[in-house]
Amino acid sequence: MTTLIPLAGLWVAAAMVVPTMPLMSVPILGLMTLFLVRSFVLMHECGHGSLFHTPALNQGFGFLFGVLSGMPQYVWSRHHNVHHATNGNWERYRGPLAILSVAEFDALSPSQQRDYVRARSIFLAPVAGLVYVLINPRLTWIKGTLQWLTHWARYTRRGGRTLRTHAAAFNSSYWDTPAEGRHMLLNNLVLLGAWVAMAWWLGPVLFGVLYVLSVSLAGAVGIVLFTVQHNFEHAYATGDEGWCYNRAAIHGTSFLVLPRVLRWFTANIGYHHVHHLSARIPNYQIADCHRSYSRLFKDVRRIGLADVRASLRYVLWDTERERLVSVAEARATRA
Repeated sequence: MTTLIPLAGLWVAAAMVVPTMPLMSVPILGLMTLFLVRSFVLMHECGHGSLFHTPALNQGFGFLFGVLSGMPQYVWSRHHNVHHATNGNWERYRGPLAILSVAEFDALSPSQQRDYVRARSIFLAPVAGLVYVLINPRLTWIKGTLQWLTHWARYTRRGGRTLRTHAAAFNSSYWDTPAEGRHMLLNNLVLLGAWVAMAWWLGPVLFGVLYVLSVSLAGAVGIVLFTVQHNFEHAYATGDEGWCYNRAAIHGTSFLVLPRVLRWFTANIGYHHVHHLSARIPNYQIADCHRSYSRLFKDVRRIGLADVRASLRYVLWDTERERLVSVAEARATRA
């Protein structure tokens, strides 16, 4: 209620106010972005089964929040669970920025190195948000669907192959299981239907501009939030050998210290060290858990808003010292 109703109210306000007072689109856009960030974090929590006691509620609202966020929730959550299972093991999972090791970075040409650094600039985060939330999920679904149609176009009864046998023989390179394919289909069909309805109600220009900007900005905030929770100065980063789950949660995950209002809009995801120790703790109890066990978290890196941009510079994995470093530090060490 505190998330879905205000978000719906903002669209009503946009329909009533923006056509006659265009400047009001700025605060409306800002609030839409914040509520979409909260929607995404709650979607993430439903994937962990921690927002509600009942699995059916987590699945239902997870799907709804996924539609609002532009992301097939079931598919996203399965891949996100890989991150939780391998947190701190940079041999298995390189984060949303696809981090290179120092050796891999050194093997690039000077122009490729410059492109690598530029692509991870905070100023390109809205573009990354647009691609991550709006373009990639649609493109992946379309490509997978074309694979499926091509597979069925090749169906023949020669050799006694039945429809069931032919269906079971289909393997997509765009989803891991048939359930993922079904969830991608349902998410995209509902989302496309919502786009058509909203464009008819508000007009395609007003809806398109507000929607694309708000979702892209929310995606940008989400990517930056996720990144600084694992990319910071000398964050724990090891390979398979010697990897420790609990050590990764304490030394490879940050505590993002935010103002109260931003803690609410981000559903307390800043207490990320606690979240990685136990993903079943819901957002409305995680702050109390942090305070109750604060003695365990003395070594957790605290990051404030002023530290975010600096933390995003740590985009290389030093495999020898088992930590993340900046390009400047890697070059100084090599020299």
